[in-house]
Amino acid sequence: MPTPTKGRRLGGSPAHERMLLANLATSLFTHGRITTTEAKAKRLRPLAERLITKAKHAHLANEEYAKSTPEAERKDKYSESGFKTSPAALHHRREITKVIRNKDVVHRLLAEIGPFFVDRDGGYTRIVKTLPRKGDNAKMAIIELVNEKTVTSEAEKARGTKFAKKAETTEVAAEADADVTKVEDQDADAPESATTDATEEPAEGAEASAEEKSEKKDES
Repeated sequence: MPTPTKGRRLGGSPAHERMLLANLATSLFTHGRITTTEAKAKRLRPLAERLITKAKHAHLANEEYAKSTPEAERKDKYSESGFKTSPAALHHRREITKVIRNKDVVHRLLAEIGPFFVDRDGGYTRIVKTLPRKGDNAKMAIIELVNEKTVTSEAEKARGTKFAKKAETTEVAAEADADVTKVEDQDADAPESATTDATEEPAEGAEASAEEKSEKKDES
């Protein structure tokens, strides 16, 4: 008796299941996110992550091959890039093409998606549950590629932004305090000048009255 498939069965024959998951993976890599039933999303996730891992290994193999092999030996006039592909990368590409038959999607997986997740160890997709489907009330979910590179890098970036904002706030507060002190100094200087002016005016008036009195005495 054949060993049953672990996990959820999607109905139909095993060949039909494989083609169904391959089509879902093709749509996921083409659009970045798709909406499907929760059961299909949970079955698709391991397959999609295995394919992304193969694409990532192919990218790393090409980089290692480029470093270890002289440029003259890597040249190939029949290749689009002008250089030979690493044997390990070619193996991973063939493993991917067993599942994904669309050449454009395979190229996008190897050239864009794989290199994007080089610094991430797994967890390339996420599943978000949505409202049930109208009609049969089936559980629906959105499966999508994770846009962030790593949780650590995002945390460091957020922390740096927080510190930067804090430093900017401190600088603004210091500038505001400096402006307040300048205004206070100006206000403190203004009453002193006013009082000096006020004291000078009565003195001048007193001198004028003393002169008038002396003139009257002389006339008398």
